Amino acid sequence: MTQSSPPSEPNSTYALEQLRAFLTTSGLGQGSRLPTERQLAEKFQVGRRALRRALDALEAEGVLWRRQGAGTFVGMREDDATPDVLMQVTDFNEIMEVRLRIEPQLAQLAALRARPEEITRMRALTKRLAESEDADSRELWDGTLHRLIAQSARNRLFLSLFDIVNRIRQDEAWRAMREQARRIAKSRAQTAMQHHDIVEAIAARDPVAAGEAMREHLLLMHETLIRQTSMIGTLHTPSPDQPEPQPLQQGTAI
Repeated sequence: MTQSSPPSEPNSTYALEQLRAFLTTSGLGQGSRLPTERQLAEKFQVGRRALRRALDALEAEGVLWRRQGAGTFVGMREDDATPDVLMQVTDFNEIMEVRLRIEPQLAQLAALRARPEEITRMRALTKRLAESEDADSRELWDGTLHRLIAQSARNRLFLSLFDIVNRIRQDEAWRAMREQARRIAKSRAQTAMQHHDIVEAIAARDPVAAGEAMREHLLLMHETLIRQTSMIGTLHTPSPDQPEPQPLQQGTAI
């Protein structure tokens, strides 16, 4: 597609033409994030106001959609609750806050409802996780153990919520961040003991102890991640109108 030369004072129509050409030739697929408004304005040599009007026009056509604080994406707006969209706009504080509110309750229900063979599998997974020597296997067995606990709670709605959060936390960026945090904190032995305590409380049919053990486990990971990001910066910067989530402290109600 032949691009026209910029007018002496680039206007919204020119910006729209440049955006259409960019979307045609960029190879960006459904759900891909566009460069920032500043980057696009510099690329097309247009003003931010003209660019925003052009973006408004393409959004009205259903060619792209925007989310405050997250960016502009190719295609029709997706359900904001889908894991692929949430993965792009969620920070680790949000993930941990949700985990702290659902996983202790799942552990409590598991203490009441887990079948003997599920408890046997939990113990085997705990042992396998503790013996894992590489990051990939640790993530695999950790996720498998936590999902088995969620599954043994026998609440399909809870399990669906767990699966959404678990899908988000399996993103490669989060996985790498958690592993680096574990290495810096040297917390592997402590987390192994915490997994043991969670499973044994479930085996003892003690929902209070199971919920508290899970909460302590997640609080350790949250604290470790906070320390990690204080050194390297967070992976997601909140929008100006969205305050930074505050870390949960010991004793926070769930």
